[in-house]
Amino acid sequence: MSHDMHPRFPEDFLRPDDRVPLEGLDESFVFDYDTYADELGEGQRWSRWEDLEALMRGPEPRPDWVVTSSGAIDTDLGVLKTGKEADVFLLERADPHDPDGAVVLAAKRYRDTDHRTFHRAAAYTEGRSMKRSRDERALKRKSTWGRQVAAGEWAISEWDALRRCWELGLPVPYPVQIDETEILMEWITHTVDGEVETAPRVAQVRPERAVVEGYYDQLRDALATMVQSGIVHGDLSPYNTLAAGDRLVIIDLPQVVDLVGNPRGMDFLLRDCAHMCAWFRSRGLDADEQELFGELMAHAF
Repeated sequence: MSHDMHPRFPEDFLRPDDRVPLEGLDESFVFDYDTYADELGEGQRWSRWEDLEALMRGPEPRPDWVVTSSGAIDTDLGVLKTGKEADVFLLERADPHDPDGAVVLAAKRYRDTDHRTFHRAAAYTEGRSMKRSRDERALKRKSTWGRQVAAGEWAISEWDALRRCWELGLPVPYPVQIDETEILMEWITHTVDGEVETAPRVAQVRPERAVVEGYYDQLRDALATMVQSGIVHGDLSPYNTLAAGDRLVIIDLPQVVDLVGNPRGMDFLLRDCAHMCAWFRSRGLDADEQELFGELMAHAF
């Protein structure tokens, strides 16, 4: 090939000049990026949102407060409540580059069976089936793996119940994600003197008559929706319902049972009615569990 066949470049091609480095570059190829810290502080972890499968994340459409950034950090804020089978912590999820978008969540963490005091599991799990026979055998043998499966099964049961109830429009916390035996969900709050606080249990409040009546209407509608869908809370009481201002919120759903598939489904429903009606009567409302139960049966069949 002759020298003349080589391409000719402008004389200043390899000489430095005053041109802007990105001059003439298509802007669609230009992007900004932010760096994140390599190390986290005590009680912190990276959000695993991006690592989770679709069914391990909350249902869509998601509330706009849900933080989905892959750079978000979860920071433990302390214990909110201890329970029979799980403890609930407060956890802040925030992207360091978007501090205004930070959100506080409730993190429910189930214990294994060696550290739980909930002894009525068999009555609630009648009619349920394990997805894998190996897990079922491990549960029966009460092996180490079986204990882990048991903890996971209760977490999965509550996760499935939360998703289902949310999609039915029921007053439950929004389920954000499940990861092994931990469920992250909406932190239910109310405002007192301008300060945001954890909503108290219904058993702890003495609201005005109008609020009590509103709670009863909300409870009746929620239970009707549940039985129409063939499910029963199974352990409903003033201790696992929250008073979020004028709004009643139902929590603690791992033991949700099938109204018909569980032999004691209707017994559980009547007991739920009795526990709640007793509280309403104590607050001056004429609430009868048999009447409520009969009304719900009319919705169920």
